[in-house]
Amino acid sequence: MSATSSASTPAPRPPTSTTSESQSLFGEEVESVPVENPQQQGTKRRTTSDEWNHFKKKNIDGKVKAQCNYCGRLMAGASTSRTTHLKLHISKSCPSAPREASPPREVTDIRKQLLVKQHNRTRSKGISSPSVFNEEDRKASRRDLARMVILHEYPLAIVDHVGFRDFVGGLRPNFKIVGRNTLKRDIKKIYNEKKQKTMLEIDKNASKVAITTDLWTANNSKRSFMVITAHYINGSWTLESRVIRFIRMPSPHDKYSLSKILLECLSDWNIEVKLSAITVDNASNNDGMMKLVSDKLQASSLILGGKLLHVRCAAHIPNLVVQEGLNVIGDGIENVRSSVYFWTQSPKRAEIFEKISRQSHIASTKELVLDCRTRWNSTYLMLSTALIYKDVFPRLLCCEPQYQSAPTNRDWEVAQIVCEKLGYFHKVTELLSGTAYPTANHYFPSVFRLKIELNQWLSSEDELVKKMATKMLAKFDKYWSDVHDIMSLAIVLDPRYKLMLLTFYFNKMYGSKANEEIDKVKNLLFELFAEYDIENIDRAVIFSQASSSTSTSSAAHEHDDTMRDYDLFVSNATTNIGQRSRDIISEFELYASEKVSPRTEQFDVLG
Repeated sequence: MSATSSASTPAPRPPTSTTSESQSLFGEEVESVPVENPQQQGTKRRTTSDEWNHFKKKNIDGKVKAQCNYCGRLMAGASTSRTTHLKLHISKSCPSAPREASPPREVTDIRKQLLVKQHNRTRSKGISSPSVFNEEDRKASRRDLARMVILHEYPLAIVDHVGFRDFVGGLRPNFKIVGRNTLKRDIKKIYNEKKQKTMLEIDKNASKVAITTDLWTANNSKRSFMVITAHYINGSWTLESRVIRFIRMPSPHDKYSLSKILLECLSDWNIEVKLSAITVDNASNNDGMMKLVSDKLQASSLILGGKLLHVRCAAHIPNLVVQEGLNVIGDGIENVRSSVYFWTQSPKRAEIFEKISRQSHIASTKELVLDCRTRWNSTYLMLSTALIYKDVFPRLLCCEPQYQSAPTNRDWEVAQIVCEKLGYFHKVTELLSGTAYPTANHYFPSVFRLKIELNQWLSSEDELVKKMATKMLAKFDKYWSDVHDIMSLAIVLDPRYKLMLLTFYFNKMYGSKANEEIDKVKNLLFELFAEYDIENIDRAVIFSQASSSTSTSSAAHEHDDTMRDYDLFVSNATTNIGQRSRDIISEFELYASEKVSPRTEQFDVLG
């Protein structure tokens, strides 16, 4: 039996007298190695000599004969006849046998014997008896195996790899390694357990659930994938994030297909009534998707009736703004891009470039990297690296006749302007694109600073910079209004900033209308808090009614009914909109009047 088809532990099998081959440590079918097995002591060894590679056993007239594979000669083949005469026949007598056919026995057999002895010695050390390894241990080991494959993204076929099977067998000989189909079932079982646990946690959690979703195409396979991630704050005020759907997304990627998958996912996880917001990038198909999704959801279950449901990705907005500025530049950096393309197209050209760079005494070891036109960040990195080698490109004109696109002085000026002006955009994009899921209070200072930067560009003496600023500001203002509310609310609830940062930035952005914009944010906050407060009162009333329903006395039940009108009167009196609004405003004013917390790098707003 080969190693790939065996589901048992890969320890050497006991020798038998009916077969001539066994499994080696490395999985290939070879003649058995003469290793003593304590369970089979006293039994006959089967044919082990390398000479049997050149003979076949024949039973002639009741006698075992060895027939040469090359000349057909019959010789004694019984187990008591040894194999010296067979070896002499192959090495000297047989006219047809290849003289190199027999490998050096000493090297091969010694190597195999050492490996097998080491293999058996490892198994015999520190291994408890099979009776200690019970069913619970077996299940735990299977789970550990599945978890290992999940954590490190190993292929399912790892359970068929001979080296892995030998390794596990050496650690635990009586653990039967499962096949890949069983491993797949174990992984699905873990997924379903984790899913049920997460669903229960989300269901019991008082927090709303925010959703982020994205669609992209893998470069290597050209296949499209969609991911949906849920974010919520648990009972310990810790931000939790869970990937709840990862799916291959065939064409078309229209609003109908996207909305169908998103709605099915929300329903499957039972969170369609606990949504706070859905964050997507600014593609037109996402706008259509969000319209379809919001129409399908219950408005009463959404914050402010769905007013804040659709959130545009803050990390995507700088990308759109910068792309607008790069469109103004147009061909201004095309010579730089063409030069980078030329000198990165082949190893030979890259060697020439490196050689001329050394001759030019360039200390940097950065390599030229061609940009992706749809990712402005890559354009910024391409230009910043090319500027290091600005003096190298003119010298390359003498090295390669086909190179005709050396950048001009104006090209380098434009590249320098782009790198200087977009440096802060690059930092903001790296911050907002981080994998640590920064909370919304991080966005406002960073994105607002972009607005300040663009306003300063308008006073530049360079006409190109002014044109870039005008276009980029128009794009910024278009999307700023979409993220303005959410980001402003988050910053007010950050005790380091409260209304201070809004006042500081809004005075710069809106001038005399700053107070009006701040009041809009405050009113939205009051509206949100009032809705949140009413939800808590509703929960308390439901809990009270549920508690009162446990009475079994009919008289008590009638008494409860007579007092229910009173309970309703008290509830209405204490939840009077005007009174509650005044309470909310008073609470907010108390919060806003307190001293802001000091700004520290390790500050955790949820903590």
